[in-house]
Amino acid sequence: MSDFEVRQIVLSTDDLDASIQFYTETLGFTLKFRDGAHYAALDGGSVTVALATPVDHPLPGKTVVAIKTADVDAAAKAIEAGGGAIVKGPYNDAHERRAVVYDNQGNGLVFYSSLPR
Repeated sequence: MSDFEVRQIVLSTDDLDASIQFYTETLGFTLKFRDGAHYAALDGGSVTVALATPVDHPLPGKTVVAIKTADVDAAAKAIEAGGGAIVKGPYNDAHERRAVVYDNQGNGLVFYSSLPR
């Protein structure tokens, strides 16, 4: 079993209200929570579908896969060693440790883990 677990897909939006309406009314997703006018999390079953404006998107304009791991720093180093690139981090935000990276083909990934309490 891998030490990495895909938990979230982050989609870009310039209109959070319209995007929430689309995913809840068109696809029937349930709104898990909303963070102001810049971020919302929807229940996509086994993964969370996140909608983010450029204010809170790790790579605005791109689709990003968020991967939970116990060691963000090691994951970022592995990406770099494998031919990818670190965009930002590893760093701590208000809730978690993160690293924003590109894989070896330029696809956006975010590795994250909870901060100790």
